[in-house]
Amino acid sequence: MPIKIPDALPAARVLESENIFIMNEYRAATQDIRPLKIVILNLMPTKIETETQLLRVLGNSPIQVDVELMQTSSYTSKNTPQEHLLSFYKTFDQIRGNRYDGMVITGAPVELMEFEQVDYWPELQEILDWTKTHVYSTFHICWGAQAGLYHHYGIPKYTLDTKMFGIFEHKLCALNHRLLRGFDEAFFAPHSRHTSVRLEDITRCPQLELLSYSDTAGVYIVASKTGRQFFVTGHSEYDRDTLSKGY
Repeated sequence: MPIKIPDALPAARVLESENIFIMNEYRAATQDIRPLKIVILNLMPTKIETETQLLRVLGNSPIQVDVELMQTSSYTSKNTPQEHLLSFYKTFDQIRGNRYDGMVITGAPVELMEFEQVDYWPELQEILDWTKTHVYSTFHICWGAQAGLYHHYGIPKYTLDTKMFGIFEHKLCALNHRLLRGFDEAFFAPHSRHTSVRLEDITRCPQLELLSYSDTAGVYIVASKTGRQFFVTGHSEYDRDTLSKGY
């Protein structure tokens, strides 16, 4: 089934070339169906590339998915054209009255800063609180996962001696969890980060459940026991050449 995104979004051309079903806005308006509503808070500097990666994954769904893109208003990206942001992105004030089935909060290149030093941290805190009442399930990626764990559960992040960069083997820690349905007991996933959360901090928090761990990369997937918050410390959405470009 298709994802619905703005007709002129650059990701649409890429995904159509990969034979991913994109539904235009006119056709979507004629569908007599209740779509899955997803909002993406894109904090990455390479916003267009990140949009394409996430939309590619969201397009692999048995139901129609309506996607909205969101940016912070307290910080303006320097790496994405302003016309792109004005055309395709909304601010928190524009969507705060909406309700969503799901939300994705991406990583951001601010790991070496304390959370409170990040320009948009107060706004992000407000958004994180808002997700508990207006979003059914929230998926946090990399720094977004660290930010969510810190804000909601007081889990600190720690600076690594060397950057965790590469593709590492992971194992499942909760074989019967619904999120892990279809996973192999051992699988590989990419990481690209300067900071980490520690296993002992996760396991001592009664509201959290460890779903996946790597002997090399450490904590990978954490879930709230309510099943409404997920924290992934790596980048499963990456393209096959993303790490190579970063290197």
